[in-house]
Amino acid sequence: MGVRRTGKNACSTWVPVRGVYFREHEHGGGRRGAIRTGERSIAAGLLRSIEEKKVAGVRNLHPAYCSLLVKFDALRLRHEEVEAILRRYLERLEEVRLPEPRQVEIPVCYGGEYGPDLGEVCAMHRITPAHAIELHASAEYLVYFLGFVPGFAYLGELPKELVTPRLASPRRRVPAGSVGIAGNQTGVYPFATPGGWRLLGRTPTAMFRTDRDGLSLLSIGDRVRFTPISAERFATLEKECA
Repeated sequence: MGVRRTGKNACSTWVPVRGVYFREHEHGGGRRGAIRTGERSIAAGLLRSIEEKKVAGVRNLHPAYCSLLVKFDALRLRHEEVEAILRRYLERLEEVRLPEPRQVEIPVCYGGEYGPDLGEVCAMHRITPAHAIELHASAEYLVYFLGFVPGFAYLGELPKELVTPRLASPRRRVPAGSVGIAGNQTGVYPFATPGGWRLLGRTPTAMFRTDRDGLSLLSIGDRVRFTPISAERFATLEKECA
């Protein structure tokens, strides 16, 4: 195990276990353990295991593409103890049964005021707006993880013809429900926030609601499709969702 000092009362360690690396760091008096893997399935299985069998002293879990950030109470657990617990979970990953992915359809009104970047994206790829919409709506996307803001799901992968860099300068305000693309990913802004993804359209569907079981419309592992709708249909659904 290698230890690297990163500042006052802080250190980092990476320990390989079945292609998995453990890291510890301190911040603001608290401690976090990060697990980096080479496979999404390992991170997803580990997340599921800890969610099903709670670990006393673990405060929060933050999954990403191939990693899992574990925040724990340093007064109750030492890094070595957390690492030992996680190693045991990793040894039993074969027993973990991930939930069946849900199929979720999200209606989108493309272009115009709802998708101000559609024209530029089409110009960059030399395709028509109709073809760009068809491409975006034809794919089935996997929910990799949620982050950035509550309810924001990172979805992939885009059809190769739509892979586009994010904006050079982010917008100060992106309307809630905006459907954007960046690199080979797409996603829906659940709230009005600053953002640098290129906007193709907007959905009237609420991506995050405090009165919804689970809060977020999407969960890790879900499969998502976007369905094109007219501006009139958007207005109708927006009233129904209000």
